[in-house]
Amino acid sequence: MAQEIERTHLPIRGLNIHVAQVGKGELGTVVFLHGFPEIWYSWRHQMLAVAAAGYRAIAPDCRGYGLSDQPPEDEEASWEDLVADVLAILDAYSVPKAFLVAKDFGAMPAYEFALQHPDRTCGVVCLGIPFSPAPRSFDAMPEGFYVLRWREPDRAEADFGRYDVRRVVRTIYVLFAGAEIPTAKEGQEIMDLADLTTPLPEWFTEEDLDAYAKLYEKSGFRYPLQMPYRAIHKLPNRLDAKFQVPVFMVMGEKDYAFKFPGFEAALRGGAMESFMPDLKIAYIPEGSHFVQEQLPEQVNELLLGFLKDHPVVAA
Repeated sequence: MAQEIERTHLPIRGLNIHVAQVGKGELGTVVFLHGFPEIWYSWRHQMLAVAAAGYRAIAPDCRGYGLSDQPPEDEEASWEDLVADVLAILDAYSVPKAFLVAKDFGAMPAYEFALQHPDRTCGVVCLGIPFSPAPRSFDAMPEGFYVLRWREPDRAEADFGRYDVRRVVRTIYVLFAGAEIPTAKEGQEIMDLADLTTPLPEWFTEEDLDAYAKLYEKSGFRYPLQMPYRAIHKLPNRLDAKFQVPVFMVMGEKDYAFKFPGFEAALRGGAMESFMPDLKIAYIPEGSHFVQEQLPEQVNELLLGFLKDHPVVAA
């Protein structure tokens, strides 16, 4: 019988962080870090798979997301906070070291955690976002590029504010599931790029949408727009980075982010290898930005293979 995912709140660095977990962890612990517009729920397929294989799965809602507390409004969004939150979660569960599995903006604190705390990291698996030793520049992108639009103060708030939360999450999922970078024309906003006649991806049900909408109704989009979109420029320079743990990069070849400046060169051109002596890269030809929900069996097979190849040695 499949194990059931349990959910709780942990007091983490002054905030109540919502955490989902499942599994006994005989073989180790796997911490899952979500992206935007996601929550712990986006890892549901992988959590059950690693739990069935003998691992403990822990998936928090990032601070300011889902059922986790909002940071104070006057507090600037900080990548360091996300790294420190992961460390505090491991400490709260008395986990000496863990695998980190991350996607989208969750990849950034995962990479940074591994660099700062190699003794607490068994390995890193990242979906869709290659390591960058310096903050990425999107200045060469068109003015209507969604990241440029959403980093403008109040612009996305006004755009999103025309619709209810469910409609906003639906539109973003439809757009981000495509192979083209969401880009608005002049006189158009990002929410105008899809409407209710545009079908949901076949792997994303109305019930899934309800689960996301319910959690975003609590959190809103204030902090999710700060982190990541208005904090990308604050990523640390890591030109001297040298990863001491194994890293596995999984890229869906129909993920629109694959078309971001420098992404393909980082993956196919070997740019990551100078920072990561133990690097493996796998491509999923039909994989989208949400490959872990779209093709869970393929992602689970790759993930479990990586875990099996790097057994945790008991301290």
